[in-house]
Amino acid sequence: MSNIVFMGTPQFAVPILKKINQKYKINCVFTQPPSKSNRGQKFTKSPIHSCAEELNLEIKTPKKIDEEFEYLKGLNLDLVIVVAYGQLISKKILDLSKKGFLNIHASLLPKWRGAAPIQRSILNNEKKTGISFMKIDEKLDTGPVCNKYSIDILDQDNAETLSQKLSNLSANKISENIKNILNDQAVFEDQDDNLATYAKKINKDEGQINWRKDANLIIAKINGLYPQPGGWFKYENNRYKILKATLSENNKEPGEIIGNDLTISCGNNSIKVIKIQREGKKPQFTKDFLLGSRLKKGIILNND
Repeated sequence: MSNIVFMGTPQFAVPILKKINQKYKINCVFTQPPSKSNRGQKFTKSPIHSCAEELNLEIKTPKKIDEEFEYLKGLNLDLVIVVAYGQLISKKILDLSKKGFLNIHASLLPKWRGAAPIQRSILNNEKKTGISFMKIDEKLDTGPVCNKYSIDILDQDNAETLSQKLSNLSANKISENIKNILNDQAVFEDQDDNLATYAKKINKDEGQINWRKDANLIIAKINGLYPQPGGWFKYENNRYKILKATLSENNKEPGEIIGNDLTISCGNNSIKVIKIQREGKKPQFTKDFLLGSRLKKGIILNND
């Protein structure tokens, strides 16, 4: 029986952990420590922490993975699966596993190495993305890849729905990849660094909408940054987050509300807002939102 450890933190990793647990014994699950919630002093466990508890798996939550060097060394590791764990793993830890550390990355490497590959693929208006199974080395997402699987990015996809699709795809493919690695049948190929692009961490300010931009780019921002930080604009010192919008061909001055259905003109074409959220309020469909809103036809929104 192989000695396998899983390291992961967000919801994206949950279906993958469940699938591995169906076929392989997992010695231990590592995840980020519980964090304080935004309101109050309650600590919130990561989705992987909660999942591992449900599966009755041993759990460790070190602030730094190096703290568990002796523990990991004692496991006589065959393979470690890493899915958005959230910590850099040092060489001395990487050297503890006979078959290495297998990382599942949500892009078609070497494209979109880094922290936010799903968001960046949508923000860049791309039509395809996927997942890569790669061996971790000391640099960021640069290790050799054994398999890549692609899917289409649909017009209605946002970062949340695309994340779910890629997570499910990863879960469907993980068992065969583990089997091949443990049986020395996996073939790893080096990435071409000349083709690499980087998906830097999302900054909250990136969500601000500039109405002078093309409507397609604004919709890409709304979808790519959903649900957080979202695509947003300000009016009379209130912040509004657009949760869903569709393309419209009407066009006037950028930022002008040109319809009673909250259609807003952009630098090219316009967007029709389907769902919106005023700061501090609940999300609303446009029809309900407009009943008590001062955002009316003819108003021009700032591009600051």
